[in-house]
Amino acid sequence: MRIIAGVHKGRHIEPVPHQSTRPTTDKVREAIFDMIGPFFNGGLALDLFAGSGGLGIEGLSRGFSKVIFVDHHPKAIKTLNHNIKELKLEDKTEIFRADAIRALKGASKRDLAFDYVFLDPPYLKFSIQDILMQLEELTLIKDQAIIVCEHDQKESLPDILKGFHKIKEETYGSVIKVTIYKWNRKGE
Repeated sequence: MRIIAGVHKGRHIEPVPHQSTRPTTDKVREAIFDMIGPFFNGGLALDLFAGSGGLGIEGLSRGFSKVIFVDHHPKAIKTLNHNIKELKLEDKTEIFRADAIRALKGASKRDLAFDYVFLDPPYLKFSIQDILMQLEELTLIKDQAIIVCEHDQKESLPDILKGFHKIKEETYGSVIKVTIYKWNRKGE
């Protein structure tokens, strides 16, 4: 895996060394950032189900101010720490080993609000709609925040869900679908 663009363009990041983690491919990561950016002037991001951190690290390379990474698996956390250290991004990151809901509740207690959220849970094991509702209920997203959901193409996500409005949806290969929402606090 390599970083596609920005200050760390071309640098490699290590994948998590076991088969149960499915890293976002370079092609899909590039497409995601072409849809939401491609470059940024700051912003706080959450990379939930981070794995090796490819999405959040790509965002940092392209201009995010800070990324909070969350994953439950020890091997993912170890790989993520290695990747962050290799790229000298420690001052722009926080890494937490926790399950998704516990991490969201913890972020809420800290009064965090994100400009960008990356959701790439194990396919068909977590409800993306439930996670979106948690983001809303815990007031973890800023108005006009962008939420990127990578999921199995069998999972259909609604065009509108409360204040979440689908702005783009693309299918990659025979399994992966990427759905991008913009959050509008007024629900419009």
